[in-house]
Amino acid sequence: MIGRRQFRGGYQVTGLVELARELRRKQTSAEILLWQLLRKRQLLEFEFRRQHQFGDYVADFYCHEAQLVIERDGSVHESNELWHHDQDRDAYMIAQGLRVLRFTNDRILNNTEDVLAEIVKYLPSTAEQAPRKRRGAPAARLRPSPQPPPKGRGSK
Repeated sequence: MIGRRQFRGGYQVTGLVELARELRRKQTSAEILLWQLLRKRQLLEFEFRRQHQFGDYVADFYCHEAQLVIERDGSVHESNELWHHDQDRDAYMIAQGLRVLRFTNDRILNNTEDVLAEIVKYLPSTAEQAPRKRRGAPAARLRPSPQPPPKGRGSK
């Protein structure tokens, strides 16, 4: 991945930091739910960020490893003006080499498993991934054994 753009689309801070902070403070219930499921590498150990700046836009969720942007849309996004703004934002992000997924708040709240399954489709498979290191944690997350440990006091 030599020559990739910076996380913020090649921009320095463009004044959207305060907007991103405000958006984090005023989340919808759908955004809270989705963030609880994506944060701390809970979805296949991929790191997601929320309210991440790209150029003149702020994405709801972003996974750098997958070059994936996730946008959630409320009823506000149904207006013609905001629809065009969303189209411009998507075009900009696609031009940056990102994939954009959009989900309605209703779908996130009522079909959460389907939303997660859709997101997983666009994450690189484990065969394609290079080993990742987590800051301050072991390189690989331990998973529970499918077989329970033997009961009793030691082996015979």
